[in-house]
Amino acid sequence: MQASHLKSIRNWGIRALTIAAFATVAAVSALPASAEDLWKTLPDPKPLPAPAETGYVPVGDVKIWYATFGKGDPVLLLHGGLGNSDYWGDQVPVLAENHRVIVLDTRGHGRSSRNATPYTYGLLASDALAVLDHLKVDKTALVGWSDGGIAGLDIAINHPERLTKLFAFGANYNTSGLKPDVDKDPVFSRYIEKAGQDYEKISPTPKDYGAFVEAIVGLWNGQPDYKPEQLAKITTPTVIADGEYDEGIKREHTEELAKLIPGAKLVILPNTSHFAHWQDPALFNKEVLTFLDGN
Repeated sequence: MQASHLKSIRNWGIRALTIAAFATVAAVSALPASAEDLWKTLPDPKPLPAPAETGYVPVGDVKIWYATFGKGDPVLLLHGGLGNSDYWGDQVPVLAENHRVIVLDTRGHGRSSRNATPYTYGLLASDALAVLDHLKVDKTALVGWSDGGIAGLDIAINHPERLTKLFAFGANYNTSGLKPDVDKDPVFSRYIEKAGQDYEKISPTPKDYGAFVEAIVGLWNGQPDYKPEQLAKITTPTVIADGEYDEGIKREHTEELAKLIPGAKLVILPNTSHFAHWQDPALFNKEVLTFLDGN
């Protein structure tokens, strides 16, 4: 992604704290989507159900918030950049019927704190493993969206013993996979603004969204950078998935990522974008459950 476009994303984040567009975003999100244009919408996810357990895991001077739901084989859900665990509201109740579902807020996101340490996907992966260690979960399936999917790739590369399966949605393996005009997309723009509104509601540093976005843009500017030989060593059963109209990831890049991971399955969800888990949660959940349970 070009530096000018990343600057635009940062400016969206800063602007999101001050402009009245929040009301417009909420109104647009509440509108029913027609079957013809789901990928042009940004529906609000359902609220998370009551958790079985919640708390914070200290990682140095950072506190990572987590929650668990249901019982059964574990599945860890990792959200995308600028988001939080509430964004899995359409997935948790379905998965928790037969699984112990674990969600966490990535450092600096949602209810979790951050420090001055620069973001890397290896750092996000180590935070996730710290939560699993706290919960005494040795191995888990992982469903990751966007940055969460990239963190899942990092775990599959560097800590394969911790994963049973990986469902990576909307992930890229290097920066060449990013579309250069994502900053001009209205749906992605609304997401940046929505994330800013939600950040202000639940973050321990609610007025810090601008600096937070700048830190995340620093991550997006140079990472990830996984080599084909690293991806070729992944042994975890993997699905590489994306929406048909992803605003930020090139289709050919997603297809190449699936080819580089031995045995990986490519899944493209029709009529959806980078936000398919909101736009068509029934289809998204069906693909996840088919992969996790063979249903």
